[in-house]
Amino acid sequence: MSRIVYVNGQYVPEEEARVSVFDRGFLMADGVYEVTSVLDGKLVDFPGHITRLRRSLSELDMPSPATDDDLLAIHRELVARNGIEHGMVYLQVTRGAPPDRDFAYPDAATPPTLVLFTQSKPGLIDNPLARSGMAVVSIPDQRWARRDIKTVQLLYPSMGKMIAKAQGADDAWMVEDGVVTEGTSNNAYIVKGNTIVTRQLGPEILSGITRAAVLACAREAQMRVEERPFTIEEAREADEAFITSASTFVMPVVRLDGQEIGEGRPGPVAVRLREIYLSEARRAAI
Repeated sequence: MSRIVYVNGQYVPEEEARVSVFDRGFLMADGVYEVTSVLDGKLVDFPGHITRLRRSLSELDMPSPATDDDLLAIHRELVARNGIEHGMVYLQVTRGAPPDRDFAYPDAATPPTLVLFTQSKPGLIDNPLARSGMAVVSIPDQRWARRDIKTVQLLYPSMGKMIAKAQGADDAWMVEDGVVTEGTSNNAYIVKGNTIVTRQLGPEILSGITRAAVLACAREAQMRVEERPFTIEEAREADEAFITSASTFVMPVVRLDGQEIGEGRPGPVAVRLREIYLSEARRAAI
């Protein structure tokens, strides 16, 4: 059966989905997006994703295509129509398709483009990397300066993943001014002693929705959290490391640039945080 997607007010089979060649998302990467996990057929951390979407739209002076209630209804309808038990819902908003290509923003008569689609991931919770841990490599951070806005400008993160793949690793951590910013599509953490260290929020990184939820879980569990930059050298000497994202939840990192971190296997903090987060996420999903 064909996957059903949502395009500008219509639910259509994916092979019938169409967006104009003049759409500014295609021509200018002038768009933002969100990715919401689905566990047990329910949406995880949905209010946080919608709040961040509103902020991204506001930062780019981009009109909103729908109300929060409308977006929730569309998410739920797509999950139901596609029978998603575990997976993701991708939402993308662009500044729309004006009559011609122009660097200047189109006037208010041009409506924004709204597209949503699902991806079924039956093994989302039981990812083998959660048991073995993942390997990352360090690369220079060559993205634009406003990484706090979740835009569709994903070319360099895509390049970073391919650099990692070419080196036999699973992902890359990006480094700027001697310190780690984040992973290509995730937030980065190290653990030293009883302290979890992760980059503080700012324009240098994306304010991860899973990040916020995991840090809340850590503090509730009486774990110490320190929000500050850390270096690759600190990461190499850490007791353990991990990443967080909507698609990986909490994922241990056991190798960095070919060198083992800690004992070279998932550490107790990452393992416990994954358990706590997944339990809370499933409880609070809507």
